[in-house]
Amino acid sequence: MFLFLPLSLIAYYFSRNKNWVLLISSLIFYSFGGLKLIYVLIGMTVISYIGGLLIDASHRRPIRRMWLWGTVTLLLMILVFFKYTNFFIDLLRNLTKGDFQRIDLVLPIGISFYTFQLLSYVVDVYREDCEVQESFPKLLLYASLFHQCIAGPIVRYQEIARQIDNRMVTTEMVNQGITRFSVGLAKKAVFANHLAALADTLLPDKLENLSTSSVTGLWFGVLFYMLQIYMDFSAYSDMAIGLGKMVGFTYRENFRYPYMAKSISEFWRRWHISLGSFFRDYVYIPLGGNRLGLGRTILNLIIVWALTGFWHGAAVNYILWGLYFCVFIIVEKIFFSKRVSKRGKGISHIYTLVVVYFGWLLFRYTDLNLMLQIGKSMFGAGNLVGIDLRTMLLLKNNCFFIIAAIVGSTGLIRFINEWLIEWGIRHRWVMNLVMIANVAVIPILLLLSVMSLVGNSYNPFIYYQF
Repeated sequence: MFLFLPLSLIAYYFSRNKNWVLLISSLIFYSFGGLKLIYVLIGMTVISYIGGLLIDASHRRPIRRMWLWGTVTLLLMILVFFKYTNFFIDLLRNLTKGDFQRIDLVLPIGISFYTFQLLSYVVDVYREDCEVQESFPKLLLYASLFHQCIAGPIVRYQEIARQIDNRMVTTEMVNQGITRFSVGLAKKAVFANHLAALADTLLPDKLENLSTSSVTGLWFGVLFYMLQIYMDFSAYSDMAIGLGKMVGFTYRENFRYPYMAKSISEFWRRWHISLGSFFRDYVYIPLGGNRLGLGRTILNLIIVWALTGFWHGAAVNYILWGLYFCVFIIVEKIFFSKRVSKRGKGISHIYTLVVVYFGWLLFRYTDLNLMLQIGKSMFGAGNLVGIDLRTMLLLKNNCFFIIAAIVGSTGLIRFINEWLIEWGIRHRWVMNLVMIANVAVIPILLLLSVMSLVGNSYNPFIYYQF
């Protein structure tokens, strides 16, 4: 914030070749996470670059398909090697009881994000949805843009192909970018980090620590984790969108208040939109989507949601998490959503929140036994006390913060702001107050974020596993 970002922006605004400045800045930024790992990013971009050229140069469909599958296979092999090798070793050891040793691998930061971006580029070239990129530096810029390379959103090449060559930066875009970045930073530094600390306080990390918890503490612990996940995930998308606007790029929205959804299907249309649309367009539809009958539709959904869960982490609980949502989506597609909608939006909203709430319990714990014991204890099966002093004090000391986090997870603040602006059109003094408030909130958010980061060493980067 105080060194890399200002220097990179100054260099960008005053340079003639802005793409080169962005590329160098992005590679420097990525190298902070490990200089050797940058070769993985560059190597996968080389594979995609050559694959795209070969696909574009081939006019016979079988040859084009051969180059497509060859390129896709190489990219996925690299992703699987770094991210899932030890998972399969553990699985093989458990199944065969053999003495298989894990490999000491360092996961390249953001490999799942830039792999999917490069996959979308190669497939889109094959489908002729975009023109092949003949400049390797420009393709590397697309893959390594520091705004979203390590934490998303997944930006498709066809969405920003024109912006790579032609984009303009206006004062309004910079203003919007700073605002969006500041909001995202506050979500992460002020809200997500503190919510993570609250959740970690109330939720045990080992089975032997469960006895020190309380039933109420477990329920609130999962609630805090639920809020933390949204604040954390959406924060990085907000910051990426803001940083992009500062240099003329426009990225699509990635989170649209998912906790306001009234069905699980709608939840996933609002949650991690870039990931959901990727699996829809590059896996679900190519498998046949819902065009081949109910049985095939269900099979396609199972495949997509198992992969969606597996993308989030190399552990069984992530696969089960994906299949957990798959069950509700299948049921909704057959009959459930219509019955719920007839009974009112309130019931639909409560049903969705309950399903998502317990889904995060499955997402958090790789130890399935611990997760099951916590789930049982939440309903009184673990002989835990109803509420303990620690939970009471925690709720008392953080009540206003918790309310603010809940409100921030809804669209209420944006709705009030838009309503005041609309009202201000007819009342000048209201408009003046709204404008002053919108301007003043940015330095306040930045100040609070910096204070939180400086004063708190607890700063979990949960996207690292991706």
